[in-house]
Amino acid sequence: MVSHPAPVSPSAGPATLIAVVGATGTGKSDLSLDLAERLAAVGRQAEVVNADAMQLYRGMDIGTAKLPLPERRGIPHHQLDVLEVTDDASVAAYQRAARADIDGILERGDTAVLVGGSGLYVSSVLFDFSFPARDDAVRARLEAELESSSPRALYDRLKEVDAAAAAAIGQHNGRRIVRALEVVELTGAPLSGTLPDAPVPWRPATVLRLGIPRPDLVERLDARVERMWAGGLLEEVAALAQNGLREGTTAARAIGYAQALAELDGHSTREEAIAEAQSLTRRYARRQVSWFKRYADAIDVDPLSADSVQAALCAVLD
Repeated sequence: MVSHPAPVSPSAGPATLIAVVGATGTGKSDLSLDLAERLAAVGRQAEVVNADAMQLYRGMDIGTAKLPLPERRGIPHHQLDVLEVTDDASVAAYQRAARADIDGILERGDTAVLVGGSGLYVSSVLFDFSFPARDDAVRARLEAELESSSPRALYDRLKEVDAAAAAAIGQHNGRRIVRALEVVELTGAPLSGTLPDAPVPWRPATVLRLGIPRPDLVERLDARVERMWAGGLLEEVAALAQNGLREGTTAARAIGYAQALAELDGHSTREEAIAEAQSLTRRYARRQVSWFKRYADAIDVDPLSADSVQAALCAVLD
């Protein structure tokens, strides 16, 4: 979708903006809290800014592994629970809101810690690029086509006009496929060509990139999905459905939530719902790893290694 440059190399002295990125299930939230506590210990207060697209939604807690308030260790968090499940999430709107939060944090003299695995959301904050125009009528028509056919049908069309965007998005993300086709129709150019190859960094930043060997990550992800169901995901989704989850164009298609809705509606068994959510989560994690791999100057962190985590924290504090 967009070719990424390396993020800005860590600047001399303490960084004022730190990004903690990586695939789902790699422990980004825990590391961000550890980092904030270490910063506080040396007199540098930190606040967290969420960059997980689904954690923007109020009530979507279990399926997004959103940290409950008591587990945030008293550290202020921003961009959590800011949307209703009927709202349409927008990267452009998120970029404005998250940057405003970061500006406020920095004006208070504190450190902003951007945390998440939604690649485009992270990049929209770290890099200075704008988004193509939108057209409600065109998007509504494409979304109607999506509902009447399938993501795969529109994905095949996208491959013909913008193979790079299709490869980055994948065939299961219907909303982003619609967006890419909308841009092509409005501009006559592929979405992958509307963003610069070398966007200018918005601010100097230090990026910590969490990574776990694939076999270990797959095991963690599969277990995580099982815990979601055991922890009450079905009940959470049933409550959200009463608040309009099925009518949402973004929230209803989130991994785990779509499968839980299918189970509630009798379209799949629990075993089928869990298996599909696990498969989609693994695919999503592969795309996340590929996205963040392009951040050439990021500091790699193995969250399963205490030495690696310690080294990363020291690099930020130095």
